[in-house]
Amino acid sequence: MKFKIRLLILFTIVAVGLMVNSCQKTKQDYIASLIAQNQWQLSSAQVTTYIGGTAISQLILDTTCLVTQIFKFNTDNTCSYTNFDCLTQATKGTWSLSQDKLFLNVNMTCKDTIARTDTTTHSKPFQTAQIINLGQYSLVLKTGDLQTNYSPTQKRVQYQWGFVRVKSQ
Repeated sequence: MKFKIRLLILFTIVAVGLMVNSCQKTKQDYIASLIAQNQWQLSSAQVTTYIGGTAISQLILDTTCLVTQIFKFNTDNTCSYTNFDCLTQATKGTWSLSQDKLFLNVNMTCKDTIARTDTTTHSKPFQTAQIINLGQYSLVLKTGDLQTNYSPTQKRVQYQWGFVRVKSQ
């Protein structure tokens, strides 16, 4: 009789242990894996200037650029951007997501130009980028003046970058 009770207790402990162990969640991050899944080609870029909440001007970029601009994210949190601002260059950096997965933080310095003077400068264009849209085939990032509280007379500039997924080479 004592043997049967011990065997029943042992069986119960093993069954509970198996159930608890099988319910553990994996640490997979769907957003990060979707970003790092493929290469992203720039398809559109626009600059919008606001005063307060009113858009006063909008400029579509890259209308004459003939080079392909590719943003590549890797699973080891490194990234590269090829031909940023239509300049032949290969820039490397690191990326991470904010805790709430709404912002992409990229530590990468790119060469760019100031359109009016054609002067080459360096910037961190995706240092803090709000993820507007992310799907299997598109990624839209917004950068620039992203604060949610601003005065009605404050001038703000926002950049919106649209990317489409391309097959990895």
